[in-house]
Amino acid sequence: MEKCNETRSTLFCLIVPFVWLSGAVAEPLAKPTGKPILVISGNISNTNVGDTAQFDRDMLEAIGLVTVETANPWYDGRVRFEGVSMDKLMTLVGAKGTKVTAVALNDYVSTVPMEDFKKFNVILAMKRDGNYMPVRDKGPLFIIYPYDSDPQLQSQTYYTRSAWQVAKLTVE
Repeated sequence: MEKCNETRSTLFCLIVPFVWLSGAVAEPLAKPTGKPILVISGNISNTNVGDTAQFDRDMLEAIGLVTVETANPWYDGRVRFEGVSMDKLMTLVGAKGTKVTAVALNDYVSTVPMEDFKKFNVILAMKRDGNYMPVRDKGPLFIIYPYDSDPQLQSQTYYTRSAWQVAKLTVE
């Protein structure tokens, strides 16, 4: 019996690190303590409120902010946006799919291929030039591509995907 326990213990010690490294065991999401500004639903495996993943501003900031400085059609000159990497956010919620549908506060709907997130380093911006974006100025969340990094991104296709006042993301 002791030999059996020793073998189980060895197997456990060998298997658990591989499962953890593969991402099969996701760290549970905390529930928002402030007012949620983003609700993610659809084909996700890591949730915190029912079958959704909800985030307040502090939770999004805790993921880590990324800066994208780029010219764009909505503001004059180059603008410094700060926000969460969409690729990192999708990984955090265990997203499995090919596209994400963004719904804005005004019900504008935009569909973004998930491959864009990694390919172009898309962010979900919450700050513009160091200040939080209010609803009246495209906030609280704005899907931003680094438009200056690739001429392909300077087209209506990518501008249309760049929804502002984002409140919901659905993974499909």
